[in-house]
Amino acid sequence: MRWSESFITADWGTTNRRAYLLDAGGSCVAEFEDDKGIMSVPKGGFGEAVAEIRGRLGDHPLLLAGMVGSNRGWVEAPYVPCPAGLQDLATALVWPEQGRTAIVPGVSFVDPDEADVMRGEEVQLLGAFAAGIVPADSLVCHPGTHNKWARLRGGRIERFRTVMTGEIFNLLRENSILSDLLSGPAEPGRAFEHGVRRGLADECLPAELFKIRARVLLGEARAEDAASFGSGLLIGTDVRAGLREGDDDEVVVMGRPELTQLYAEALRIAGRKAREVDGEQAFLAGALGIVRSIG
Repeated sequence: MRWSESFITADWGTTNRRAYLLDAGGSCVAEFEDDKGIMSVPKGGFGEAVAEIRGRLGDHPLLLAGMVGSNRGWVEAPYVPCPAGLQDLATALVWPEQGRTAIVPGVSFVDPDEADVMRGEEVQLLGAFAAGIVPADSLVCHPGTHNKWARLRGGRIERFRTVMTGEIFNLLRENSILSDLLSGPAEPGRAFEHGVRRGLADECLPAELFKIRARVLLGEARAEDAASFGSGLLIGTDVRAGLREGDDDEVVVMGRPELTQLYAEALRIAGRKAREVDGEQAFLAGALGIVRSIG
């Protein structure tokens, strides 16, 4: 198999996977997304799951990133410590099928007071730099289930912080006293801005969350605004923590548009400029950079 002719790359997470076929010029010519994340793969079932990807996109070399390389995935790919660049990832690839299938390692950050890990986001962060989408020195916010605030320095990931904002919102929406109020859409607007400002104000988050219900019960807020307010509250708290990573005038917000627009609006409310970057475009650029390092 020749990687230079065409290859498949997949961002394989906990609950879903997205796979892309790239041609010799690096253009995406086919793709698919489904809900077959690593947690849905039975023990001993990764060989079949990988074969399914090739069955849908063709018999090509395969570059896998994300939780598929975790200790719950197919084959564990040890973390590369910060500072980490694309070449570091390429050098540390793990090969479940030599020359045919490779897994990208995650990235870790440790100092005397911190310990953090990422899998999948590193391909987007470094791919965006390789493609000239983000500067070599920048602060990047990567919204998702576990939001990342990453500092790029010299085109490498120097340090990062994870905030469990998306997971907390989903848990509250599905398994809390706020479930019925948070079931609606979270959208930019007055309610969202109000929530962001409360989050930025360094209030007690557990107390502010309970007030979502109390304010509706007492007629101080509309039930239909609760999801937007709650989302704003959590994102505002997240942004307050993330901006401690630096005083940059502009923050790059990278990921899916439905999430980047909320974080970009929260950053605007916080008095910062935000530039949105499509995470899929960045991921493909990162995958292409790694494959070109393979040779």
